[in-house]
Amino acid sequence: MNNIDNLIEKLNKEQKDAVLSTEGPNLIVAGAGSGKTRVLTTRLIHIINKKKAWANQILCVTFTNKAAKEMQNRVMQHIKSSSNAIPWLGTFHSISVKFLRRHAEALGYKSNFTILDTDDQKKLIRNIVKGEDLDAKKYSPQLIMYHIDQWKNKGLLPSDVKLKKANTILKSIIKVYEIYQNKTKDLNAFDFGDLILFCVKLFENHTDIRKLYQNNFKYILVDEFQDTNFIQNKWLNLLVNDNENICCVGDDDQSIYSWRGAEIKNFLTFDQIYKNCKVFKLEQNYRSTKNILETASHLISNNSNRVGKKLWSSASKGELVKLNCYRNGKEEAQGISDIIEKSVKKKFSLNDVAILVRAIYQTREFEERFLQLGIGYRVLGGIKFYERAEIKDAVSYLRIINQKFDDLALERVISSPKRGVGESTLNQIYIFGKSKKLCLEDSIIKMLENGEFKPKIKTVLKQLINMIHKWRIEALKIKHYDLLKLVLDESGYSSMLKNKKDLENENRLENLKELLRAMQDYENLQNFLEHVALATSIDQEWEGAKINLMTMHAAKGLEFEVVFLPGWEEGLFPHQKSLEEKGDFALEEERRLAYVGITRAKKEAYLSFAMKRAFHGDWMDALPSRFINEIPEESVEKNDMGVTDTEDFEFNQDNSLEFDDEYRSPGWDRFKKNKLLKWKK
Repeated sequence: MNNIDNLIEKLNKEQKDAVLSTEGPNLIVAGAGSGKTRVLTTRLIHIINKKKAWANQILCVTFTNKAAKEMQNRVMQHIKSSSNAIPWLGTFHSISVKFLRRHAEALGYKSNFTILDTDDQKKLIRNIVKGEDLDAKKYSPQLIMYHIDQWKNKGLLPSDVKLKKANTILKSIIKVYEIYQNKTKDLNAFDFGDLILFCVKLFENHTDIRKLYQNNFKYILVDEFQDTNFIQNKWLNLLVNDNENICCVGDDDQSIYSWRGAEIKNFLTFDQIYKNCKVFKLEQNYRSTKNILETASHLISNNSNRVGKKLWSSASKGELVKLNCYRNGKEEAQGISDIIEKSVKKKFSLNDVAILVRAIYQTREFEERFLQLGIGYRVLGGIKFYERAEIKDAVSYLRIINQKFDDLALERVISSPKRGVGESTLNQIYIFGKSKKLCLEDSIIKMLENGEFKPKIKTVLKQLINMIHKWRIEALKIKHYDLLKLVLDESGYSSMLKNKKDLENENRLENLKELLRAMQDYENLQNFLEHVALATSIDQEWEGAKINLMTMHAAKGLEFEVVFLPGWEEGLFPHQKSLEEKGDFALEEERRLAYVGITRAKKEAYLSFAMKRAFHGDWMDALPSRFINEIPEESVEKNDMGVTDTEDFEFNQDNSLEFDDEYRSPGWDRFKKNKLLKWKK
């Protein structure tokens, strides 16, 4: 029995059926903790092993670089190939970059295009808003970027956008969008949203190129299919050939990213688009205890828009899910920290404990409590490594070395370190470049030749341009990380940090050292720059035994021995703003988020709510979340957490909704029994 046969034999019946059904359209509905990654990886290995396709004739799409890397490592352990062929395995964006590098000319771009980050986009939009004489406060980069992103997710370029009603603001934003797209083309650059959109345009407008890839990709596999948006789904459909060998894996009950443009209907209508579709349900959970699964399954069964499945486990019943009521948010943080100190810490590492919140601001009270007790914690969020100022400066140097049309990178380089070149000089250069249709670098060179700068600025800019040209020559001779060392020293950037000795600059120097170490993991400069552009927030290393604090959205795909889910109150969870904006659709997504939160737990789960919570400095009475009403009593243990000691609160109160005093709140049972309570949807 070979390796792949061993892998298949270890699967359960449903997993095995999903792996062996290689032909035609397949939808694998994979419940939380049901081994979907194992199934997807085994299916890929099986296709190659049975010689149904060469490795590079398989397209496998994931949602994070981390997931792609893990899957590739697993696959490469099991496939033997005389060639060095590997599957096309990566995120929608990283695979789109490969397509665009090969066929940029067909779209009127050069193959060494730059990928713009968020800061580059903001800077470009600010310049356009200024040039169009629009009100900068009314037309913020964030507002404009939001609309541009929405349009790109729907596959709309400026000329495709049609407004149903006359809207002056949107008309102006469309104009900015049009100028923005023209400018990015002049810069030979794509933003993140362009990567997938322009691949779709490429395949729609160039049948020969589309046929090339349709013929090449014998099989297409898609992970986390429930998270796809309109343009990603279109991208996939354009690559499917007549054999329709597309297999999508996901869980409609974990579709929680509509705010990013994800459309659950892609998942729910897949078997209608592909008529001969086979549907496989993976319902055996290998992660959680029975009580945790029963709680989650009972809750999610209240959603109507779902394929439908019921998770089960051969594991033990396990501990009951704890439902705790606290007086207020502060006591909730204290109570949870006490449980961790007195009970959880004795059984599990802090690394295996997570506190999952609906809104990131909820972490503050936990952070303060943990600091007070000296408990280690990490908040997943804050400034990402590649968004730190010193890292962006260093990367800008590398970007302008990589290709001279990257005006935004050169603009950042000119002022890092400061060289005495102000905004007026930059405006002068941009005006000259616009009139001559030149990039920023060529404009500077031409203006130096014409003697159009003051002596001091002339010297500085000439020196910088000469250094950039020198570094481009060096880039052909030395490793990309050695190139960065040279750039940091010769540009004066390292000296700038070393000369001003304080903690902040010491940290910046350490960050640059880490950047140099990170670069060694990439084959060349272009690969590294692509990694920087495509890096995602969840792809990071965690060190040390610390409690994990994060939002439920950020926790998707992760698992922990113990999970605390605080703040289950109406208005906070489900979130009032979401309900007001999207009604029942939002309520179902909020319920899916609750399902995701509970199913992160392997051994113990704690739900909690507070009777009162501080909001904008005022104390407000709180109602338990309607989701608490939807979980089965038999799998839950209810605790008043000391509230009844002061006779302020009891779970088993009468059916009245009246508050007897400023501390009194409807208890869980009273909330559950009351038939008069009408929820706003």
